[in-house]
Amino acid sequence: MTNSIAIRIADFLADFPPFSLLHRAELDKIASEIKVMYFEQGQTIFSKNEKVHEYFYIVQKGAVDLQKADNGQEPETIDKCDEGDVFGLRPLFAKENYQINAITDEESVIYAIPLNVFKPYTISNSQVGNFLIESFASNTRNPYSNEHRGKLIADEDDISLKKEAHFELQPIPIVKKMVTVSPETSIQKAATLISKRKVGSVIVVEDKKPVGIVTDVDFRELVATGRFTIQDSIAEIMNSPVICYSKNLTISQAQLTMMKHNINHLCITKDGTPNTKVKGIVSEHDIIVSQGNNPAVLMKAINRASSTKKLKRIRNKIMILLNGYLKSNIPLSHVSNIIFELNDATIKRTIKRCIDKMDSPPPAKFAWMSLGSQGRKEQLLHTDQDNALVFEDVPEEKLAETRAYFLKLATKVTKRLNIIGYEFCPAEMMARNPKYCLSLSEWKEQFSEWVTTSGNDEILLCQIFFDFDISYGEVKLTNSVSDHIFEILKGNSNFLNRLAAQALRNPSPLGFFRQFLVEQDGEKKDLFDIKKRGIMPLTDAARLLILEHRVKNISNTSERFEKLAQLEPNNKEIYKACAYSSRVMIKFRTKQGLKNKDNGRFINLEDLSKEDKIKLKRCFKTIKEIQELIKVRFQTTYYL
Repeated sequence: MTNSIAIRIADFLADFPPFSLLHRAELDKIASEIKVMYFEQGQTIFSKNEKVHEYFYIVQKGAVDLQKADNGQEPETIDKCDEGDVFGLRPLFAKENYQINAITDEESVIYAIPLNVFKPYTISNSQVGNFLIESFASNTRNPYSNEHRGKLIADEDDISLKKEAHFELQPIPIVKKMVTVSPETSIQKAATLISKRKVGSVIVVEDKKPVGIVTDVDFRELVATGRFTIQDSIAEIMNSPVICYSKNLTISQAQLTMMKHNINHLCITKDGTPNTKVKGIVSEHDIIVSQGNNPAVLMKAINRASSTKKLKRIRNKIMILLNGYLKSNIPLSHVSNIIFELNDATIKRTIKRCIDKMDSPPPAKFAWMSLGSQGRKEQLLHTDQDNALVFEDVPEEKLAETRAYFLKLATKVTKRLNIIGYEFCPAEMMARNPKYCLSLSEWKEQFSEWVTTSGNDEILLCQIFFDFDISYGEVKLTNSVSDHIFEILKGNSNFLNRLAAQALRNPSPLGFFRQFLVEQDGEKKDLFDIKKRGIMPLTDAARLLILEHRVKNISNTSERFEKLAQLEPNNKEIYKACAYSSRVMIKFRTKQGLKNKDNGRFINLEDLSKEDKIKLKRCFKTIKEIQELIKVRFQTTYYL
């Protein structure tokens, strides 16, 4: 009689190495001996110093954290196993006890493969044997990379996040040995110069300021193919404008920028703009030569991902990277920028894949807007997805059909983002909701109505939509929306006063005796809500004050306060304190979320150290001070 369970197990194994290297008959035999195990979230599969099991494991569904467990210290996640990942293999060959913990990160189904059944195939099949030997030698589940070949890692201390993991936050290696020419220089002369100097690019300058760049790729594709002659001027083939940064650019920022703009060189100038003297150049090759583990690997994996499951697995690795950054006390501004770019790339890739799966291309230009914490570049943990969609105006007779297309697209996108780890918004503030999938004219009308009506619900909606960032599509559409918002706010003191009143709804979260104000009832009773009582008051204050100054294109809370410190030197001290407090509380929430495997919003105060409580109380003092400033500046009494 056919064993249908074994057949399904064999079908699953056939997609993953080393089982994919076996013949079907061999797979069927192994599958018939496999033990299917179910684990709830947080259960231990094996732990450090435990005697090795007779099995090794593969994740069929769910996720498993592999944790380094030093004596007396909190376990540190060093890897995360998802569907198809093999683990628990090395101790079987090393004949040693387990050196790490394996704990389920979510409800999981695990296949346990008996070693005595599988081991003969490692001898008879050289490919399988090589895979396992290299996995043992490299102490990794991915033994096919060149950096692991031939290296034997026997010391337990090496099972950790490498110190070079934060290499990408070091300053960029700048090459000052560069070739500069004027726009009138002939292509032949420029090519001769870079050949003689043995560099890969030439910077075109006017008054020592960069106006263009030509790389060896341009010479090959534009000149060698005959499209331009060597007598033509270099200006004919230069790439312009030049992407410029200042010398304090980090390696990760450089790599992400190169991938974002599809370029392989950056120009370094005195102030980071094309308006000052060129100081050096950065190439993708120079970064690669520097060797280091960095987010660029994750970015490339995102851009190549061919399924939502793969994007989910990459997202889990981003969380490990984030945890490592925080434990190494990397400045939150750097961390936020990197995680934002990786999140943004994930959203872009998801949208692009969904468009490819639609029956037809988009019927009109559109833009996908990320709202809330992602729009503010503050979304570090897995939180709700808030998004909206704007499409260009179309004739009235095509409006319903066009909206139906984008609602269908948005439904696909939000569903896949949910699978990746971005929860659905409980209030349905998502692009799949017809209320938030509008044409450009409809959006303008909507904002005009919100601003003129100015009830509490309208104020709340405005607050969310003031913090948006374009994740995909036509930037002219979102710019037009932004311009309209600032136009209707001009001279509208009534709306700003209402916005100010809303910003004061969550006062400083300390009671009369400087005790934390906790939730009084419900399932979160006696827990402290750091989002509502700590982060939101600063977010609301920064938004209000930056709108008062009519400053566009700055949505991050700490960056808004930094800008306000420049605009109002007399209040510089309090704004700087607010910027610092915002970063502290976001970092604190993120650490709590990673520790408790949730969104970090509700905190058990008994788990906090005295030092943590003191630091938070200082932040809350800042909240009180900025709210006092708002009370004095705006007429809020009538609306409270």
